[in-house]
Amino acid sequence: MTSILILYHSQQHGNTQRMATAVADGARAAGADVTVHNGNDGRFDVETYRSFDAAAFGSPDYFSYIAGTLKVFLDDWYIAKGQNPTGLVDKPLVLFYSHGGGGAVKRPLETLFARLGHQMGKTVESLGAPSGRVLEACQELGRQLAEAAQAASG
Repeated sequence: MTSILILYHSQQHGNTQRMATAVADGARAAGADVTVHNGNDGRFDVETYRSFDAAAFGSPDYFSYIAGTLKVFLDDWYIAKGQNPTGLVDKPLVLFYSHGGGGAVKRPLETLFARLGHQMGKTVESLGAPSGRVLEACQELGRQLAEAAQAASG
């Protein structure tokens, strides 16, 4: 069974958390073992990241940039990669974000996380609370991610 990490940040309104849950649901429905971690609840250990076959990353738009908890993860990843890249690069990944207007975080989100692997599907965006259509798109991202991880490991 493939293992997938869903690392996201959500706090005030829970919009990104609802998206992360939908991605997890799609990945589980496709047969993956899923770990969901909200960076707002604590720092995610980059060494643990090595054991996952694929990952999903989600952020709210904070001043046209990713949430600080995801930036901390990327900083930790960069340091660990320099010491030993095994298990840290070339993983399938998907991206999602929420915003209250503008959505300029898409570009830094895609640019920064491209260093970790290859993106599956299109980045899913939610303006405010995710609609049913957005949640369905997130479930589809999870399914695509699980299938890509299965293909890469099999």
